[in-house]
Amino acid sequence: MRGTQSLVQIQAQCWRRPRLIARELAWRWLFGIPALLLLSVCARRLLTVLFAAHTGIEDFSLQQPLMAAQIVRASYHALLPAALELARWAAPLLLLGWAIASGIGRAFVLRALMPGNRLRVVSLCLLQLLRVCALTLTWLAWFAMLCWAAARTITHLPPGAEPSMVAFAAWLICLSIGSFIVWALWSWVLSIASVLIVADDRSLVSALAGSVRQGPLTTQLLEVNMVLGIVKLALIVLAMVFSAIPLPFEAQMSGNALYLWWAAVGLCYLAASDFFQIARLAAFVQFWQRRQKTSG
Repeated sequence: MRGTQSLVQIQAQCWRRPRLIARELAWRWLFGIPALLLLSVCARRLLTVLFAAHTGIEDFSLQQPLMAAQIVRASYHALLPAALELARWAAPLLLLGWAIASGIGRAFVLRALMPGNRLRVVSLCLLQLLRVCALTLTWLAWFAMLCWAAARTITHLPPGAEPSMVAFAAWLICLSIGSFIVWALWSWVLSIASVLIVADDRSLVSALAGSVRQGPLTTQLLEVNMVLGIVKLALIVLAMVFSAIPLPFEAQMSGNALYLWWAAVGLCYLAASDFFQIARLAAFVQFWQRRQKTSG
């Protein structure tokens, strides 16, 4: 059976278990709300630095590519030192906090999916720390490629050449989707490793080694991971569409009403994304259980 053939049924089973959904939402939002508050404080500091540098960001317009390129270059150089200074303490704090929160939360979610197994909080926290470090490296690689694209199309051009914001936007879209696909192609290894830690009572190293030796199950895991990755892209597009709905009516809907609409759209996106995270984990658990019954 293909992995996607039973995915809809597994999603329906998860939907009928509100306590399971509540566990996932609880640990994500208990960490996410303080993390967003911390990031908002950092963003305000960066905005203060940006406006104090007088880079002309208020006049940014894609209709004037040469001026837009100069503004982007000046803003980047103005923000870089302050951003690096903030990242020295904020990034380790957020990474460690996410690893602890997700490890504890994942342990209780797996307990609900596989009753009777003992909690492996420490191993799951270490696995989640490995996962978030890998994701951070992926983001850094994406940002490095984005800087390369910006240098080719905007910031470091030969004499006489005009910057092209359209070309940069095309590079941005292609690099973002490409990085997303690469992450989806291999991140299932970390997801099935969490199942092996709890179900087989394995160590972290043993679970990682066993996650790449799943035989025919590998195809199902990869397929489900890719499909749910595409679903997440679709959710992002839908969130962007719904966020843009009030813009033609900006004269009637502006200020706090517009911000509340954007906040509601953001919350709906996060809730939907969290639900599909549960569905992914539940699918991996069921696939592993089926394999155990077949091999047994």
